[in-house]
Amino acid sequence: MVPRYARPAMSALWEPEAKFRIWFEIEAHATQKLGEMGVVPTSAGKALWDWWATNPKIDVEAIDAIEAVTKHDVIAFLTWVAEQVDAAGYTGEARFMHQGMTSSDVLDTTLAVQLARATDMLLDDLDALLAAIKTRAEEHKFTPTIGRSHGIHAEPVTFGLKLAQAYAEFDRCRDRLVAARKEIATCAVSGAVGTFANIDPEVEAYVAEQLGLSVEPVSTQVIPRDRHAMYFSTLAVIAGSIERLAVEVRHLQRTEVLEAEEYFSPGQKGSSAMPHKRNPILTENLTGQARMIRAYALPALENVALWHERDISHSSVERFIGPDATITLDFALARLTGVVEKLLIYPERMQSNMDAMGGLVHSQRVLLALTQAGVSREDAYRLVQRNAMKVWESNGALSLLELLKGDEEVTAALSHEQLEEKFDLEYHFKHVDTIFARVFG
Repeated sequence: MVPRYARPAMSALWEPEAKFRIWFEIEAHATQKLGEMGVVPTSAGKALWDWWATNPKIDVEAIDAIEAVTKHDVIAFLTWVAEQVDAAGYTGEARFMHQGMTSSDVLDTTLAVQLARATDMLLDDLDALLAAIKTRAEEHKFTPTIGRSHGIHAEPVTFGLKLAQAYAEFDRCRDRLVAARKEIATCAVSGAVGTFANIDPEVEAYVAEQLGLSVEPVSTQVIPRDRHAMYFSTLAVIAGSIERLAVEVRHLQRTEVLEAEEYFSPGQKGSSAMPHKRNPILTENLTGQARMIRAYALPALENVALWHERDISHSSVERFIGPDATITLDFALARLTGVVEKLLIYPERMQSNMDAMGGLVHSQRVLLALTQAGVSREDAYRLVQRNAMKVWESNGALSLLELLKGDEEVTAALSHEQLEEKFDLEYHFKHVDTIFARVFG
């Protein structure tokens, strides 16, 4: 992973030493349970845990050196552990490790632990983001701004409503991630081709309980990769939501709009050539990171179709996407939280932008009022549009209200007072409280 876009806690979860520690826990728990069942001596599990209690440093270089000869990572690890246990005075006890197990039991269960722990961090990230969005939404609950469709002025909304939408979306993301964690947090200790021929299912159940996992109903030697496909697809959806909010900020920061912008810190520089520049670099960066996170979903989907009971075509893929997707998403969520917390918001510019088109944003209310006054919808649309286009072509220099007041066909149905009432901005915000109650409870 690129260190520039990685945070220490999430990165540490994917370091080789952290992985090897989980490997040991799986092997030691399984050996301990086998001892309780009388399959191996009880001294074997005790020896492993006693040695482990000395908190040995995992010698990653030594394990890698053994793997250079064995060309097998799990065997290299087991060999190194056995050497350490023997050297600590528990001679021969380590030979009972891995009884009836296969490499995938260790590798797949470890990946499940790592992804579950990574997800716990991501859920914390989402909670922080949701809290930040809620704070700013309540701050700008009734701050008027223009709603846009197709990038064009539509009707008034509030900036709080924009943020409430983002909150609701990320709240759904959180629900999906909780479901994805449950989907991925499964343990397989079922032996070659998953039949439990040489290891009892009770061992799997015990290991799963100790590691906070559920058992895989049928593992076929590997945990089915539809689980992983669902998990990484969920991360991709969250990335899409990150980009949605990031793109909104990027648009609002455009010079012609400038209704909100990223915080620009003292001493910050926007351009090596143009000293005046204040660029939306954080949200542009988030767009790029979202693209990468979404890209990891496709290989996860392609991993589903493994040969028969297993192959390892998925293995190299997951060595990339497991760390990269979770580390990148962790960084992106934290970055977006910072953007929201420090976002500079300009209500006066929002109002001036809304007023710039001569009241066109109120056209629908006039249309509806004309129909309610007895004018056909087709004629009402024609009357409002012909005046609205004059305002549009004047680039907002003309006033829609004044043009409508001067249109005899319009005033035959609506008085000046009735027309003026249709240009009341507050009308559009009468259900903001209802929407907020739906979103925030």
